[in-house]
Amino acid sequence: MTKSPPRDRARFGADTRLVLAGRDPSEQHGFVNTPIYRGSTVLYPTYDDIKHRRGRYNYGTSGTPTMDALCKAWSEVAGAAGTVLAPSGLSALTLALMTCVSAGDHLLVTDSAYRPTRIFCDGVLKRYGVEVEYYDPLVGAGIAALMRDNTKAVLVEAPGSQTFEMQDVPAIADAMHARGGTVVMDNTWATPLLFPPHARGVDLAVEAGTKYLSGGSDLLLGLVSANAKHYPALKRTYEHFANCPGPEDIFLGLRGLRTMGLRLREHGVRGLDMAAWFQGRPEVLRVLHPGLPDDPGHALWKRDFSGASGLFGVILKPVSEEALAAFLDGLELFGMGFSWGGFESLVIPFDPTVYRTATRWQPGGPCLRFHIGLEDMADLKADLEAGFARMRAAG
Repeated sequence: MTKSPPRDRARFGADTRLVLAGRDPSEQHGFVNTPIYRGSTVLYPTYDDIKHRRGRYNYGTSGTPTMDALCKAWSEVAGAAGTVLAPSGLSALTLALMTCVSAGDHLLVTDSAYRPTRIFCDGVLKRYGVEVEYYDPLVGAGIAALMRDNTKAVLVEAPGSQTFEMQDVPAIADAMHARGGTVVMDNTWATPLLFPPHARGVDLAVEAGTKYLSGGSDLLLGLVSANAKHYPALKRTYEHFANCPGPEDIFLGLRGLRTMGLRLREHGVRGLDMAAWFQGRPEVLRVLHPGLPDDPGHALWKRDFSGASGLFGVILKPVSEEALAAFLDGLELFGMGFSWGGFESLVIPFDPTVYRTATRWQPGGPCLRFHIGLEDMADLKADLEAGFARMRAAG
C-alpha cells in the first residue's frame, strides 16, 4: 500500500513543502505525480446523482484532479484559503480585479503596474463603469488620502514592473482595510517564497506562473490565491468566466513547482551579482534593484522580503540609438523577448514615459530590463563586455 504524504507539513522547510504540496501518490496507484486529466464531460451513474450534482467533479471547467493538485499546492505555498487558475498571468490579474470591483466603484492602481494591466483597466474596466485612478507607488500609508466613499480596491505591485519601485504593502493594506476595501497584488517578481502575500495583508495575490513556476519558458499560466474572506467571491467569479488553462500547462506548472525554490534562489544570487557588476560599469547611470543596499527601496525590501529574483533594471548613460542597437543586437547570450523567469537570460529596452500618469519618469538615459538566467556568469559578463565595446565604437 502506498503511503500518503505527511499531512502536517507546516513543520517542514519551504523546499520540502514544495516537493510534498498537492501530491498524493496513494491516489495515483503509487505514481509520484498526478497525471494529466484531459476532459470536458463527467458521467454520473444515476438520475439522482446528476440531479443533485453528486460527485467530486461535474464538468471539465469546474476542475480536474490535475487542476486540484496545483490549486491545493499553491494555496499551501502562498498561505491562502484557496487558489484558482487562469490561462495567463494577465488573465489571472483581470480575474482578480473583476472579483472585487463593479460599476460605479473607484479603483486605485499603482503607476508602476504592468502595462497590460493598465490597458485592461483603461479599456474594459472604464468601459464597464469602474473609475480607475493611478497613484504614486511610493505613497505608502498616504494612500488613505486618495480613498473615496466608493473606493473598493487597490492594486499594488512590488517591486514595480520595469521601474522596480518598492511599495509599503502592509501600510497600504492597513489603510485599505480600515475602509473595508480589498488589496490585490501582482506578486510575480517574488512569488510567495520570497514575499508571503496573505501574511502581509494582501487579499487577492496574482502570479504569472509563466515565469518562475514554469522555469522553462514553455507555458502560459496564471494563479490567483485568496484569503478566507475573499476566496468565495473569487471562486464565484472564476466559475462565471470558466477561463481555465489547458491540462498540459497545469501539469507543467506542477512539475515546475517542485524545483522552484532551488531555481529562484539561484536566479536571485546571480541577479544580485550582475546588478552589482553593472554598478561598477562606467556606461551605467543607475541600477534598479531593491536588493542593492543603496537602492531607495532597500529598507522595505529587507523588511518584507526574504530574497530577490533575477529581474532588475539598468539605466545607461545617454547614448545614441545606434549605439544602443549595437549593444543589443550583437549579444549572443541575452535574448530579446517579453518574458522572464526561465532558464535563459533576457533583455528588453523599456520607456514608461509614454504611459505613466501619476508620476514622471525621468531616468536620464536609455532603460533596459535584464533577467539573469542559469548560464555561466563569466560567459554572461563577457557577452555584456563585448556589447559595451560595440556601444563605445558606435559612438
